[in-house]
Amino acid sequence: MISAEELRERLGGGDSRVRLLDVRWALGDPDGPQHYLNGHIPGAVFVDLETELAAPPSPARGRHPMPEIGHLQKCARSWGVRTGDTVVVYDATGGMAAARAWWLLRWAGVPEVLILDGGLPAWERAGGAPATGEEPDPAPGDVVLNPGAMPMIDADAAAGWSGLLLDARAGERYRGEVEPIDPRAGHIPGAVSAPTAENLTPEGHFKSADELRSRFTELGAGPVAVYCGSGVTAAHQVAALAVAGIDAALYPGSWSQWSHDPKRPVATG
Repeated sequence: MISAEELRERLGGGDSRVRLLDVRWALGDPDGPQHYLNGHIPGAVFVDLETELAAPPSPARGRHPMPEIGHLQKCARSWGVRTGDTVVVYDATGGMAAARAWWLLRWAGVPEVLILDGGLPAWERAGGAPATGEEPDPAPGDVVLNPGAMPMIDADAAAGWSGLLLDARAGERYRGEVEPIDPRAGHIPGAVSAPTAENLTPEGHFKSADELRSRFTELGAGPVAVYCGSGVTAAHQVAALAVAGIDAALYPGSWSQWSHDPKRPVATG
């Protein structure tokens, strides 16, 4: 994490090795690029979650499959990311989308990737003035990505997970009361409900390490893995677990993959 105040201090001090990525995306909201044009942190590059942080969707792989490493590296270089940069990712929804970029870049071996705690609203509350319109294209980066630096599991591993498997979706989706987008309602048998929204304060900041540690330890013990609808907000859960000092694996296919496979059992309630 990085606070808005710390980020303003680094940028105000002329730190040229900070690369800002604006990752505004939300399910059902296709207007991320317009939100960026309407106001963003000066110098930030807009990142399209659907096309740059995911491969094309399919029933077999889910709504936001893992991108090919070559594609992700090409995108990262187009954002201007250089070897040795500090990458700061943000959105305007408490990190719910930005955490996907955080997780992917950490998985790909970028050593210093930070989530702006509180996102663009926190930046504005700290006195930061947003820029509008397009930014000049950044100079191409030279970062080299190497996959595998963050733990990841597939559907078979999720099915046989012997530790704590967390479902980061809203409770009503976990229980199977509603399912707005995927073909079957419910959850992976054995998973525990842990809605991502409960990682945040009412102001959209991550809760303290102690609060998050207490939250997750009360849910169970053993190795931790996380899934959500399509592997986006589950990355936020992995980030919250990291704040709490708990390592966790991500199941990128998540419910959008699992629910399309008729061989996979579904639990409700």
